[in-house]
Parts: sequence; structure tokens; C-alpha cells
Amino acid sequence: MEAAPKKKGSVAERVRGMAEPLAAGLGLSLWDVQFVKEGADWFLRIFIDKEEGVGIDDCVDMTHAINPVLDKEDPIPQEYTLEVSSPGLNRRLTRPEHFEALLGAPVKAKLIRPLEDGRRELSGELIDCGPGGRFELKLDEEQSVTLEKKECVSVILMDDDF
Repeated sequence: MEAAPKKKGSVAERVRGMAEPLAAGLGLSLWDVQFVKEGADWFLRIFIDKEEGVGIDDCVDMTHAINPVLDKEDPIPQEYTLEVSSPGLNRRLTRPEHFEALLGAPVKAKLIRPLEDGRRELSGELIDCGPGGRFELKLDEEQSVTLEKKECVSVILMDDDF
């Protein structure tokens, strides 16, 4: 019998479904889950967050909570390394809820293709977000730009001194 093809991102989404209630039970929020190949190795990265900041004990607790679930459910057929960490100060915005939560915050967007003026990196205040990954950056007092997440290599939270 032939195995059904797996959708891209399905491992991360299945792990997200397993990890969210565990994180909530530990007083944490789940920022992101990534399943990525780097060189010959696969990594399952679980990023956790909480209001007062994530410490090493939070990462250890989440690792201990998720490991038995991953062992039982076995959502990943190949060998991988599990990493649990904070998304960091310069966290990546990857999901619609990230954009919603960070309205008013300073962000930097790196574009896949340059704008007409040649710029590939834009920094500004995140002033709006909408369906389909659309978001708006206020670049300065007179200028703002609307972008699509799919047009960006990355969108990251910046320090307040942008």
C-alpha cells in the first residue's frame, strides 16, 4: 500500500496541535513550530514565549512535556533534533497572530525583490495587518508601504531604536 503524500508544513502543524495545549498547561504560549532541514540534518524547533520572558527552566519543562507525546504520536518518520527555545528579541513574524499581536511595534522586512527605488530592506512601525498576509509599515511621517508576507524573505521584530 502506498503512503499518502504529505503536505508541506504538515509536520509543523501536527506538532503545533500537540504542543499548544502542553505549552498552555505550563503557562507558556507557543510562538512557532518549524521543521527544517539544514545540510543532512532535520530540526524540529519549538519556540515558546511568556509575558515575563522565557528562561532555561521553561525550555526544559516544555521539552519534558513534548518528548513523550512525540514518542507516542510519532509524527516524524526520519531522525531529527528537537530544539525548544525562546523566539528571541528579534523574533520572526510568520503567522497572522504574530502581526496582530505586534501592531505598533518596530519591524524590519527583507524583500525577495527590490522595490522600484532599489530598496530590499524596509524598517518601520507595523501599523496594519490583514487577510492573506498583507501588512502595512509606516516608514516615516509621510511614507508608508503595504506589503504581502509572501513578498518577504523575513519580517522580524526590531529593537525600539530603529
